[in-house]
Amino acid sequence: MQTNPILSGFNPDPSIVSTPNGYYLATSSFEYLPGLPIYHSKDLKDWELVGHVATREEQVRLANVPTPGGVWAPTLRYRDGVFYLIVSIFLGGRGCVVFTATDPAGPWSDGTAIGAVDGIDPDLAWDENGTAYVTFARHPDAIQQVRVDLATGEALEQPRALWSGSGLYAPEGPHLYHRGDWWYLVAAEGGTDRGHAVTVARSRRPDGPFEPAPHNPVLTAAGTGSPVQNTGHADLVELPDGGTAMVLLGVRPVGLTQAFSPLGREAFLTGVEWKDGWPHAQLPVVGGTRPEQAEYDFTHGAGPDHPAWIGVRRMPAEFTAPTSKGLLIAGDGSTMGSPRPCFLAQRQRHLGMEFRAVLSVATGSGGVAVRNAEDNWFGIEASQGQSKDCDGVRITARAVVAGFDRTWEATVPSGDVELAIVASPPPSDFSAGAVGGDRIRLTVRAAGPGGSPEVLLAELDGRHWTFETAKAFTGRAFGVYAVDGEVLVRRVSYRGED
Repeated sequence: MQTNPILSGFNPDPSIVSTPNGYYLATSSFEYLPGLPIYHSKDLKDWELVGHVATREEQVRLANVPTPGGVWAPTLRYRDGVFYLIVSIFLGGRGCVVFTATDPAGPWSDGTAIGAVDGIDPDLAWDENGTAYVTFARHPDAIQQVRVDLATGEALEQPRALWSGSGLYAPEGPHLYHRGDWWYLVAAEGGTDRGHAVTVARSRRPDGPFEPAPHNPVLTAAGTGSPVQNTGHADLVELPDGGTAMVLLGVRPVGLTQAFSPLGREAFLTGVEWKDGWPHAQLPVVGGTRPEQAEYDFTHGAGPDHPAWIGVRRMPAEFTAPTSKGLLIAGDGSTMGSPRPCFLAQRQRHLGMEFRAVLSVATGSGGVAVRNAEDNWFGIEASQGQSKDCDGVRITARAVVAGFDRTWEATVPSGDVELAIVASPPPSDFSAGAVGGDRIRLTVRAAGPGGSPEVLLAELDGRHWTFETAKAFTGRAFGVYAVDGEVLVRRVSYRGED
C-alpha cells in the first residue's frame, strides 16, 4: 500500500527528480535552518532525510526575514551528474538563488543569485541546446520566464510573460517539462487554501505560446469531502516502467467539519495517466502511515546530530553544545515570541503526538514548546525558584495566539523536571469536541529520585494552533528551548500515531 502522505509534518511545495540512485525530493523550509531538506527514496514509499541544501545562514540570509518569509518553493533538478536547486528566499532574504551539488546529501554550493527573477516559485529547465530557462510567478502578472546563464546568474533577456493561468486565482508554482513533441507547464492556482488546484498548459516551444488543458484543473480537492485538502503545487516525475507520478502538497484537516489542520502542508503522491496528450490525476489517498517512536539520550555527550533537528533563523549549533551531563542549550534572553529563539526543534509528524523532555534548569530557564510562529505557540517553561516562598522549580504553561496570551503556574520539587506535550485528534463524529481541533495536554512532574505524580497544567483546543489560524506557511514544530542561562536537556522522546 502506498504511504500517504509520503512526508508527514510540514513539508510543502515538494519537488522531485529521478536519478540512477533513486528519487530525491526537496521541500520548502521558510524560516528554519538547516533549510531545504533533501529526502531520498528507492521506491517512492520509504523516504529518508539525507541532508539539507542550506547548512550555513549566509547561503540564504534568513536572520531578518519576517514570518511568513524565507525559503519558498524550491525546484530540484538533475542534469549530467549535477543536482540543481533553484529557490526564492522571500521578504528580505537573498532573492532567487540556484545551488549545485554532486551529492544531494551535501555539501551544496554557496549559491548563485539570479537578479532578473523578481518573483517566487522559480523552476529550472533546459532546452535541447542546453539553454537554461527559469520560469517563475510574479503577482499580479501571473507566470513569467527568462533565459539565464547559470554559471554567472546573468539574464540572457528581459523576463517576459509566459502564461496567465486557466482563470483561477493566483497562478504560481510553475514547472516546465519536455515530453515528446510538447513542452508542458504545470502550475498551481486558486491560492494555497481550500481552492488550491493543479492546472496545466502545453506548447511546442519552451517559451510558448501555451494552450490550457481542456479539463483544467487537472486535480483539486475544492468542494470535495476528501481527507486531503488544499491539494496543489505539483511536480511530475517519470517512472522506470514508463508511467508518471505526481508529488503535491496537501493538508489533513481533523474533526467533524474538517476545518483545522494541525500539521500544516504535507507532501503527497498520486498517479498520472496521459490521455490525448494531457495528464490526468486523481486525488491522493491517505494510507499506510506508520507509528513512530524516537528516543534521544543526551547524557553521554551526544549532540543533536540527527538531520531532523532544526532552529529558527539560525543553526542549532549556535546555541547548543553536548556535555557529559546532557545537551546544553544556552539562552540569550530570546523568548519563544522572539524572531530567533534558542529553540531546538523537529517537525510534528503525526496527528497524535506525545513529546517528553527531561531537563535541568538549575542554572537557567527554559522548557518545551510547539511553534507555528512568533505569535502562535504553546509550551511549558521551568525556572529555579529564587525566593523563600518558592524553593522548588517554578513551572509556567503558556498559550499564545495573536491577541491572546494566557498562563498557568505550578511548583514541583527541586531537581530535574519532565515536561510533556500530548496531542490527540478530535473525534470525527457528532460527539463532544468533534467541531474543534485536536486536544492538547501540557503536564509536568519532578523527574529526580522518587519523582512525583504528573500534574496537568492546561488542556488546550488545538484549532488555535493550525495551518488555518496561524499566519505561518509551515506547521507545528516541537522542541526544547532556553531563555536565560543554561538549560541541560537529559532526554527527549517522541511518540506519534495517526
